[in-house]
Amino acid sequence: MTRRRFELTDAEWAIIEPLLPNKPRGVPRVDDRRTINGILWRFRTGSPWADVPERYGPYTTCYNRFVRWRKAGVWSYILQEISKAFDGDIVMIDSSCVRVHQHAANGKKGDLDDGCMGRSRGGLTTKIHALVDADGRPVALALTAGQTHDSMMAEPMLTDLKPGAILLADKAYDTNALRALAESKKAWANIPAKRTRKETFAFSSWVYRQRNLVERFFNKLKQLRGIATRYDKDPLNFLAAIKLAAARIWMKAL
Repeated sequence: MTRRRFELTDAEWAIIEPLLPNKPRGVPRVDDRRTINGILWRFRTGSPWADVPERYGPYTTCYNRFVRWRKAGVWSYILQEISKAFDGDIVMIDSSCVRVHQHAANGKKGDLDDGCMGRSRGGLTTKIHALVDADGRPVALALTAGQTHDSMMAEPMLTDLKPGAILLADKAYDTNALRALAESKKAWANIPAKRTRKETFAFSSWVYRQRNLVERFFNKLKQLRGIATRYDKDPLNFLAAIKLAAARIWMKAL
């Protein structure tokens, strides 16, 4: 018997099915659940699309469906709808670098678009930025080149910070701009100050301990080998895969 431990459970399918595009006319689509399971298999194993097992149907169907729904915003919509349970009282922000495989690093010479790839200590890398809630469930996700400073994506990801919220982040996010943003939102930035700081800020080491939840999120995310290493040349495809994995983390927590 073939092991299918990466596939959607009945409970997960009951959540995700109503959020998929409705196609009342034309030729019926190939089974959505089977196709999504094929997409999940590809990113869980990190295999090429052509290696997707036949039990999931033609690999071209899995690839085309994944890309077409990415362009239509389906994966973003699924994560948005599932994450509506987010309350916003405590949020944590952090980032993690992933290596870019040589198959993804084949952009045209002289191309001004870096494709969210850059040089860092680990070689050619992409940085995943994540905002998670008090239970370590992802709320916002973004990509940059690996050498980008963590704080660069903080402000655009924290535009919806709620009044009274607690923001947890490490020293990399200790900037005047970010603290000013939190203050303008009437939120508390519980961020340890850098050693070079002359000012003092209110800081609770007890509350800060909860920040490990964002690190646990990245650990769960990188259980998918197709995300722990980036094989996709198109950063939008890679981000879509991250959002699909993030939606599944939410479904397991509901």
